[in-house]
Amino acid sequence: MTDLAPSLTITYRDARTIDGPALAAMARRSFTETFGTLYRQSDLAAFLDEAFGANGLPSQLSDPDFTVRLALDGEQIIGFVKMGPVTFPGEWRPDAIELYQFYVLGPWQGQGVAQTLMDWALEHSRAHGAKEIILSVYVDNHRAHRFYERYGFRDIGRYAFRVGETVDDDNLMRLVL
Repeated sequence: MTDLAPSLTITYRDARTIDGPALAAMARRSFTETFGTLYRQSDLAAFLDEAFGANGLPSQLSDPDFTVRLALDGEQIIGFVKMGPVTFPGEWRPDAIELYQFYVLGPWQGQGVAQTLMDWALEHSRAHGAKEIILSVYVDNHRAHRFYERYGFRDIGRYAFRVGETVDDDNLMRLVL
């Protein structure tokens, strides 16, 4: 990956299976930059391997239950959003959809990339008959909370999010479409 300054030529497209390695590398980088100092190295490594290793995110690119939308600056993946069936514990509406991961690399934050990806996520959800979107966000990720709240997401409870052996508190949030 390069650390180029953001350009004005951001493009968006659905991820393809061939994007797996580059997408996994971008997701690892983004998660580590945002949360890496919160965890023991062994916990972080275990999480990154589970979430973004060969059996994680890259394998979901060929799974019809998941859709991943990419933001690219040239050929570099700089952001993505992943949508699929709700997997949180509990009873959920059959027409609910989960927003699993929503990452934008630091240099492109504040450049409209997140808004474009969220607009796509909302349209994708509606086009697939979803009546609500469910997500979780780390309780101390205040920037993400503000972003989701601007779109109408509301806290509906807590979720234990595991990073290796560390269990974090996440807020569950819902947007009724």
